[in-house]
Amino acid sequence: MLKPVINLFLLLLFIITGNACAQNAAIIGQWQTIDDETGKPKSIVQIDEQAGKVYGKIVQLFRKPEEDPNPVCHKCTDYRKNQKVIGMVILEQLEPKNKEWSGGKILDPANGKIYDCKIWLEQDQLKVRGYLGLFFRTQTWQRVK
Repeated sequence: MLKPVINLFLLLLFIITGNACAQNAAIIGQWQTIDDETGKPKSIVQIDEQAGKVYGKIVQLFRKPEEDPNPVCHKCTDYRKNQKVIGMVILEQLEPKNKEWSGGKILDPANGKIYDCKIWLEQDQLKVRGYLGLFFRTQTWQRVK
């Protein structure tokens, strides 16, 4: 009598876990960030999944010749202070919820500020929203092909 209940529970657990993994797979990969002011490529962020949560780290920066090719985050206030920006995790602990990933944080290495974050897909673009209370900014990242 208990075996059918356990089997049903395991099936539901498998479906829920499988759906979350499939949803995460849609955003896994490299994304090109675009500078809000210039409209030019700014960096490439590698998004990966760890234990059901999504993380993103900077793997490449597009810099002007006169700029430091390997800058550090002097304005960061947490464990990333004075760390190299290339290789830095800027998206942390986003969890799938409906058709978006939220509940995590995003760091802007240019100013060292950390924002609440949610991301979602629209066609083959990633919408990335950082927000503090009612104030937010949304960027569009392009998939690297």
